Amino acid sequence: MLFGCSQIRFNMKEKNEGTVKKYIMLSEEALKRLKEGKFVEGSLHVDKENGKIIFNAWNRKSPKRATDRLICELENGWLKESAERIKFFNSVKKEVGQRIIALAMHRDLKTAMQALLKENYLNDNNLTE
Repeated sequence: MLFGCSQIRFNMKEKNEGTVKKYIMLSEEALKRLKEGKFVEGSLHVDKENGKIIFNAWNRKSPKRATDRLICELENGWLKESAERIKFFNSVKKEVGQRIIALAMHRDLKTAMQALLKENYLNDNNLTE
């Protein structure tokens, strides 16, 4: 069942019978997109109960993704939490040298781990109270 349907009529000339009228049932959203000049992908089939031609437009919207929550901002990166993952990012310029890069990355990793432990500790305490 389609609610708020519109009909489009096509006139087709056949050799012996003159003009044949064909109606296609489609939703208001599909008709609106057609009037805007957009392409509408979908399936076209004949309804067995009433013999009408029905167009089902496909809904091609991408799923909405929740944004990541920032746990802590680091000197050279960040630590974030998504629905399924804990994300750690660190970026240091090469020109400072390998030893400074290693020290900066270790310092940021330790800071991120401490922030994550604090976050988990605070969340656990809030649940038990």
